[in-house]
Amino acid sequence: MRVEPLLRIEDLHVSFRTAQGVLPIVEGVSFTVDPGEILSVVGESGSGKSLTALAIMRLITDPNAIITGSVRFKGQDLLGLPEAAMRSLRGGAIAMIFQDPMTALTPAYTVGAQIVEQIMAHRNTGRAAARTRAIDLLGAMGIAAPRDIAARYPHQLSGGMRQRVMIAMALSCDPALLIADEPTTALDVTVQAQILELILRLRGEFGSSVLLITHDMGVVARVADRVVVMYAGAIAEAGATRDIFATPAHPYTIGLLGAIPRLRGPRLARLPAIPGAPPAPHDRPSGCGFAPRCPYVVAACAGHPPLVAQADRAVACFRAGLL
Repeated sequence: MRVEPLLRIEDLHVSFRTAQGVLPIVEGVSFTVDPGEILSVVGESGSGKSLTALAIMRLITDPNAIITGSVRFKGQDLLGLPEAAMRSLRGGAIAMIFQDPMTALTPAYTVGAQIVEQIMAHRNTGRAAARTRAIDLLGAMGIAAPRDIAARYPHQLSGGMRQRVMIAMALSCDPALLIADEPTTALDVTVQAQILELILRLRGEFGSSVLLITHDMGVVARVADRVVVMYAGAIAEAGATRDIFATPAHPYTIGLLGAIPRLRGPRLARLPAIPGAPPAPHDRPSGCGFAPRCPYVVAACAGHPPLVAQADRAVACFRAGLL
């Protein structure tokens, strides 16, 4: 018997009004995140991953933005929720690790004060208890002398240190859903492993779900249960991590996995690469978004391929199963 998803996104569209007309960025994205599941969203820069996360959190404040579709958390429609109710969810039941901690942290307050403020806003606790938890969390992030670091301002910390502070803040209220947008950016391999272990521990101890946005397929293979591959604002392929890595069905997924260095077999003089670059939103082809870069393109690719679901896989390619 299937459990009701913690997060359900259906036909999400994000567009912006411009002088040249309405510019679509995210086009018809649909996926679910089950309780206790880690779902990874992968794709090149500009594929719409971060904008999808911001739409879930209702953090797109541009007055020219047009957001349609359905975003439901525990059955509750987030897009239609009053702002006060949405604010109570952010940082509590739903937390987010932002891609750029320097702009996400407030420069006028110490990092410790910012973590304490979030804990007190979402938990019935005093300042002393909140400060103790903030310091404990900073220590759990692998930060030496966490009490001293808590008293510093964001500009006094390195990029990697700021990222760990942001992660500590996101985990401070044991969220039911953690949205992690490139959480291991600017971190060395050792600290990256620590952060991934913390995310896994959050899932193990509290049953939290994680929506993990990343470029790193190694991170995906390490922690994700399922994968959603995005390209040009739409989903190219989705399925269980094991299936995606073993039998990728979309040419874009095949290209992403082909660019990963191999530990076994003959050493290649040059890693395979996907030719070209992702199209800008105003320059997307009318048919398949990946067609200009695809080595398997056929005449049918001039049309827009639907996302066809079969069993636990979904692929948007006219040649799926034939590659």
